[in-house]
Amino acid sequence: MRSASSADAPPARAGAPAMRARRLTFLALVVATVAALAALMVRALDADGLDAVDWAMLAAFAVTLPWTAVGFWNAVIGLVLMLAHRDPAAVATPVAALGLEPVPLHTRTALLVCIRNEDPQRLERNVDAMLSGLAALPEASRLELCLLSDSDRADLLPREAAVAAALARRHGAALPVSYRRRTDNAGYKAGNLREFCERRGREFDFAVVLDADSVMSPAAILRLIRVMQADPRLGIVQSLIVGLPNASPFARTFQFGMRLGMRSYTLGSAWWQGDCGPYWGHNAILRLAPFTEHCALPRLPGRGPLSGPILSHDQVEAVLMRRAGHEVRVLPLEEGSWEENPPTLLEFVRRDLRWCQGNMQYGRLLGLSGLHPLGRVQLLLAMLMFVGSPAWIAFVLLATFRDLILPADGPAFRADVGGLLFVIVLGMAFAPKIASVVAALASRARRREFGAPPRFLAGVALETVFSMALAPVMAVAHTVFIAGLAFGRTIGWTSQVRDGHVVPLGAALRALWIPTLVGAALLAWFLRTVPVHALWFAPFWAPLLLAAPFASLTAWPALGGAMVRARIAAIPEEIAPPPELLRLDLPALAAHDRGDDPDEDGTLAPAARS
Repeated sequence: MRSASSADAPPARAGAPAMRARRLTFLALVVATVAALAALMVRALDADGLDAVDWAMLAAFAVTLPWTAVGFWNAVIGLVLMLAHRDPAAVATPVAALGLEPVPLHTRTALLVCIRNEDPQRLERNVDAMLSGLAALPEASRLELCLLSDSDRADLLPREAAVAAALARRHGAALPVSYRRRTDNAGYKAGNLREFCERRGREFDFAVVLDADSVMSPAAILRLIRVMQADPRLGIVQSLIVGLPNASPFARTFQFGMRLGMRSYTLGSAWWQGDCGPYWGHNAILRLAPFTEHCALPRLPGRGPLSGPILSHDQVEAVLMRRAGHEVRVLPLEEGSWEENPPTLLEFVRRDLRWCQGNMQYGRLLGLSGLHPLGRVQLLLAMLMFVGSPAWIAFVLLATFRDLILPADGPAFRADVGGLLFVIVLGMAFAPKIASVVAALASRARRREFGAPPRFLAGVALETVFSMALAPVMAVAHTVFIAGLAFGRTIGWTSQVRDGHVVPLGAALRALWIPTLVGAALLAWFLRTVPVHALWFAPFWAPLLLAAPFASLTAWPALGGAMVRARIAAIPEEIAPPPELLRLDLPALAAHDRGDDPDEDGTLAPAARS
């Protein structure tokens, strides 16, 4: 293999002592924060001494703290990097300095698109948008598009094959296109990739993994390849993935919030995770030889939902790659890497429960030999992300019904300390988004990316309410599902509904009757016992009681259209769409298709206006 040019030579890494110091500093901050919050909770519960219910509440609260503290300090570090450095990504991770020069490709890369019962028309749209740019470049000869199908719906198979043939006719002269369909879904997506690695992996140096809803710009794909080509220490490089402009009220509000929080969070986590970074399973590049040799997933023995194939394969593959001695890095740049988010609350819940089941399987992998200590921490944190939900539910129910369990002689709770603790925890939970809002408002360039400041702030306010409404619903959904795992409940791996659609109120009630019932029961209890407590607990019971109307409203196409026209919760790609996205004919970009562009003051004006 030819050596890389000096411009793209592997950058110097922070030495082992420096990285150890970063990680110990981060650990100390998290531990101190958890201890301080736990001490405040003890103070809040110690109004009449700690009894058994108080200790149970304290234990439930403690389970939620590590994930909250990690997110908070990721955001703080990310904000410091954004405000103090012109190139915060380069400070957080050295791979951000790679791939900038157009050095020739001397490697072979497979672009792997994993499919299972996807809409063929949508698949062709997304893939064609990527290939149209790549096929025109001289580097195309070093690439091959491989459509890896696990589809089993008879009505889709001929159309899927026709899409592969059409893409081959259109782009095959410049960039080969191949299509393979497995006759089963063994191992799910990870099994799909494993089959390719064993069958054709030796033909390629790298693989860019893409989902059916992935879109990447040619520049982003080529940069990943050049990053990997420049540094043989790298095993996986994960791009930062952001949502495509979306006209669904649910999806556009959700991904607006994700866009706010993701940059600060990822910069902060990259600073201390270093070469033990995340892998999210798509829009990333793999070094195929070590991936094939070392990243085969174990099949978990036994029966039940936590046995068999691993559903959340990505983070396990990341820790296995690191165990093999190769680095796993994230490229914390919002450049040319997109995905589609679920268009409705019901689809979002379904996807999240699949992740929940997969992450719960990690408990059986924590004892794997040879893992980097940070790899074990990442698997544990991935579990805590979902275990925190039943812990919060337990805390709320214990606080609500404590007098039925063990009546207290006097006041059981210090309202002043409890109120302070609530504000602190809420602020910490929103810290990644707050950090990005501060960074955006502090930079004229970042303000322009999100459009007019008043509309940007209106989107921030809307998303804040949205997040507070969504959190209790998801907490109940996670809790019910995790409880069901003990009785054999499973979610499996099914195709997703990606198009926006109406959710009738009746359908929403049938799907969300448990959160609705919990919310109604809590409100009835408060009104019967201590009505003033209903105000304290309103942020919890009100979203549950209104879960079904919330699901219907956030799927309402007319509301989404109004938000698109007003540029509320608009992401940068909606303000200034790149060419790849204009090819997709997205409803959220209809104004640009008409030749209208938003000025910084938020008005819509003809594109030709100076």
